[in-house]
Amino acid sequence: MGVFLEILEWFDETGEEMVHRLPAEGSADIKFGAQLVVRESQEAIFYTGGQVADRFGAGRHTLSTKNLPILTQLLSLPWGFKSPFRCEAYFINRKTFTNLRWGTREPVIFKDRRLGLVRLRAHGQTSFRIIDGERCIHDLIGTQGSFSTHDATDYLRELIISRLNDFLGENLESVFDLPAVYDEMGEAVAKKLQPDFGKYGLELEDLFITSITPPEEVGSMVDSQGGMTLAGDMPRYIQYQAARSIGNPEAGGSNGAQTMLDAGVGMGLGMMMPSILKGAGAVTASKMNCPKCKAEVEGGAFCSACGAALEANARCGSCDAEMAADARFCGQCGEARGDDGN
Repeated sequence: MGVFLEILEWFDETGEEMVHRLPAEGSADIKFGAQLVVRESQEAIFYTGGQVADRFGAGRHTLSTKNLPILTQLLSLPWGFKSPFRCEAYFINRKTFTNLRWGTREPVIFKDRRLGLVRLRAHGQTSFRIIDGERCIHDLIGTQGSFSTHDATDYLRELIISRLNDFLGENLESVFDLPAVYDEMGEAVAKKLQPDFGKYGLELEDLFITSITPPEEVGSMVDSQGGMTLAGDMPRYIQYQAARSIGNPEAGGSNGAQTMLDAGVGMGLGMMMPSILKGAGAVTASKMNCPKCKAEVEGGAFCSACGAALEANARCGSCDAEMAADARFCGQCGEARGDDGN
């Protein structure tokens, strides 16, 4: 036995239901003279015998021959239009559905000009509304008693990802260029999607791309690329390494600070090495005093001041301390120098 309805109205308690049918299962016996209440954000479409009978906008409507001209012609009731008629009423939610999140379940393949094939994940938000309830019912919802944004999400997500992937392949050369084109990319992808949404009676109002992320190893390559760019200015590169180690300890494990220190010390020694080598060459020759004129000379066989022969410093035979060539007693232990010079 069918459901007998005299008042038809619907409230969207969840804020996510796009289309709702009364009754939820099958059709109902609706009495001529019944009241139909349609809110400002709604539209009602009546079906009988599998085809559209009448449509109603916002307001309170009395279901009579005056308000149901198309339905009256279809039914042609011989009882003065006082008997119930079997019908289904679809309520269309015409509001804008906002903040619907989308994202890739699996990474999409992107051919990067600099990195080769890269797997990318993308996420964002979108908002849309129903602009053609009849088309939406025919081509998207069918005979379901209720249809919500959750039911549409899977299909719309795949549609968005497909068009985004097309755009990336046609317009983007490298993931290094992504940060500068997020807004333009969102607008371009939304434009590509309008015909796809339109054929289901929907209108895409906004599409935002919040992130496009490469795998971790590609992210490390991007960081390295930035580091190599800064390497042309060594102080800036050291600052980059320091900030990376402090801001992202995981990049260097628990030894992030040590990595920073090693990088700085290593580069510092590299820059200092020429000076160190030059200084080392300057002190390889030992200094001594000429035994005759006492002038300080830097090694050699003869004094550069008086020409006297230079003798190597002697060592004390008792304590082995170094003694000047002309010294007669050891400055450490006081022993006299022997005739043999020791």
